[in-house]
Amino acid sequence: MRRALNTAVGVLVLAVMLFPLYWMINASLLPSTELVRSTPVWLPIHGTLDGYRNALGSQGRHLLTSVYVALGTVAVTLMVAVPAAYGLAQAGAPLRRPLLFGLLVAQMIPGIVMANAFYVAANRLYLLNTPLALILADSTLCVPFAVLILHAFMRGIPGELREAAQLDGASALRTLRSVILPVSRNAIITASLFSFLFAWADFLFAVTLTTRDEAAPITVGIYRFIGAHLSDWNSVMATGVIASLPVAALLVLAQRYVAASITSGSV
Repeated sequence: MRRALNTAVGVLVLAVMLFPLYWMINASLLPSTELVRSTPVWLPIHGTLDGYRNALGSQGRHLLTSVYVALGTVAVTLMVAVPAAYGLAQAGAPLRRPLLFGLLVAQMIPGIVMANAFYVAANRLYLLNTPLALILADSTLCVPFAVLILHAFMRGIPGELREAAQLDGASALRTLRSVILPVSRNAIITASLFSFLFAWADFLFAVTLTTRDEAAPITVGIYRFIGAHLSDWNSVMATGVIASLPVAALLVLAQRYVAASITSGSV
């Protein structure tokens, strides 16, 4: 009885949490005339794909921009975070504790404060309305988080592996590339996933550093699309569904690596 009750409660909580997602998909398939009816339509029996056609026609450029910015953020984050975490965890870097504390403090700075500073810097460097400005801005928040994740994992890697590589004549860079990185695969995938998710969902930096509509990522594109099509909720909901699909697919594919990384880091 207790197990059945726990299962029922879990299903109920899950249904409540997933209802907005269901309603977004349902509304994206309904004609706009049925969305304004006093009686809600629970199933899209007379569905239409016009909303998806309008969304792809107007948001395709924004989707490509978001993909480019998210992948660029992942690349920059890993290039900085992997050597930093390796140096803190395995190479015996001096002042390790103050550096880790500094990374924690960096994540406590309000985003709006950083956004204003990024705008001034990007304006002086002529980087406004460019993907590079968004990549650098998003990386400033992704790098500390990725370093903390990778550091927690690499601390658990036996030092004998690094020592064996050094005895065989491997340099520090070769040890990192050929020994540490393969062992840290799950943690690297986890850090990459969270970096991608943050860059994909970022709105504050995106709306601050893009003043032209053609340079905006999907979050800003949806925001401006809603303002211009407030009566066309069919297209608005279809845009939300399209923007959620890449992230949902990525989460499904990477969830087992994330679970393995969290377990290994805690041990």
